[in-house]
Amino acid sequence: MTFIVGGARSGKSCVAEKLAVEFNLPVTYIATAQVRDAEFAKRIAAHQRRRPPKWKLLEIDVDLAGALAKSDAPGHCVLIDCLTLWLSHLLCPIQDKRPRHDWASQIDLLISGLERCVGSIIIVSSEVGMGVIPMGAATRQYVDALGQLNQRVAALANRVILTVVGIPVELKK
Repeated sequence: MTFIVGGARSGKSCVAEKLAVEFNLPVTYIATAQVRDAEFAKRIAAHQRRRPPKWKLLEIDVDLAGALAKSDAPGHCVLIDCLTLWLSHLLCPIQDKRPRHDWASQIDLLISGLERCVGSIIIVSSEVGMGVIPMGAATRQYVDALGQLNQRVAALANRVILTVVGIPVELKK
């Protein structure tokens, strides 16, 4: 399992995609982004253009553990991009002003699923804890939850890469 973290626009997705190609295995790309406006649609389209057409794509909302279980197999690579957006679906759903009631259990299901993986797994997430402490309670909850999620995934990963200005820096091998 490889975990790739970095700031916004740090190049972490490109690093993950390059690594998936280097594995030379069939790839399932689990996308967690949802189009919310025209600018974000352009970002998603740029990601789509970069991916090899032979990669299988699963677009998910909140059932990341289910998508992982469905995709994981020996001799197969699963690339999850990204935990940051997935967590935002749990804590900041579009249709509601409150977090989903099951957000913590969804995280536990994902961690349990990652512990059982048998294929090559690449996970992308943002590192949002390097800035100032947010003033709003909801934003603090999100930053804290993502920091805790990232720590749990990093503890499971065999390899952790921090991407800074497009440069991958090995934190754990």
